[in-house]
Amino acid sequence: MALQRSSGLVRGVCEAVLRKASTPTATRSLSLLPWRTCRGKQQVSQFSSSSRRRDLDVIKAAPEIDFNKFNTIPSRIIPVSPAYFSGSPKFIDHQIKLEHLLEKYSLLPTSSAGDAPRMAWFKLAQFRDFLGEPIPAKKYKNFQKVLQRLNRIRQDVVPAEVRETLNEYVRPGNPYANKPAPPEVDEFGRARGKGKRKESSAVVLLVEGDGQVKVNDRNLVDIFPRVHDRESALWALRCTQRLDKYNVWAKVSGGGVTGQAEAITLALARALVVHEPALRPFLRQAGVITVDARRVERKKPGHVKARKMPTWVKR
Repeated sequence: MALQRSSGLVRGVCEAVLRKASTPTATRSLSLLPWRTCRGKQQVSQFSSSSRRRDLDVIKAAPEIDFNKFNTIPSRIIPVSPAYFSGSPKFIDHQIKLEHLLEKYSLLPTSSAGDAPRMAWFKLAQFRDFLGEPIPAKKYKNFQKVLQRLNRIRQDVVPAEVRETLNEYVRPGNPYANKPAPPEVDEFGRARGKGKRKESSAVVLLVEGDGQVKVNDRNLVDIFPRVHDRESALWALRCTQRLDKYNVWAKVSGGGVTGQAEAITLALARALVVHEPALRPFLRQAGVITVDARRVERKKPGHVKARKMPTWVKR
């Protein structure tokens, strides 16, 4: 293979370095430059002329950097939260905190879901206001599963750290902690009961008397012309044979005539139980106090909220 000299570009770069350098310190650093190029066993000197050797005596190093000239020393800014660059950093921080607690106390004994204390966690809208971030419903549902798992730790061994953390996610005014007082007869001997049916709602005041009945300050016959509606309204007293023992004052509104009569039935039964708690089994057997106030009657097929009827095929 023929011996080739290095290109003029490499030679020009080396000459520029020699011109800029001016101290002996740079001479030692320049010793690492490729002064000679090797091709097999032969070497070709690139700086053999006397002019190149004279330039080595005037080489100077770059001046040392003076940091006092800077107002502030530049540094890399590290975020406080490891989830700073995510879409919801606050939510992820809370989730990491709960998962760390779950991992830390995973070996503690737990109770069943039914024996665990009932906690009213934040609703989705309240939790979004608490964090200030638009959290999806699915992520918050998984977040609540971790809360419920921590809440299942037995109360006699639950750490204070876990209890304080769970209380942060309980909405104010826990409905499970504040139980309503049981209804009682007031100082005037009246028992109060409320009932709903469809769109009708009724409030009944029941007091011991001779059997008088007033609905919206009117006679029962004027409000319910049909016998069926009148018997339905007073069925709680009729089935327990208490028609001549109590006086009834009822306020009813909304819905139709039948709905109002059945709303009075439920309200009257609840007021009667306040006077005589022993009648509850009889009223339940008579089907009076089993009506759910939240129940909405299904309408006919083809109307709003109608039950879907199965399709029958004639064979």
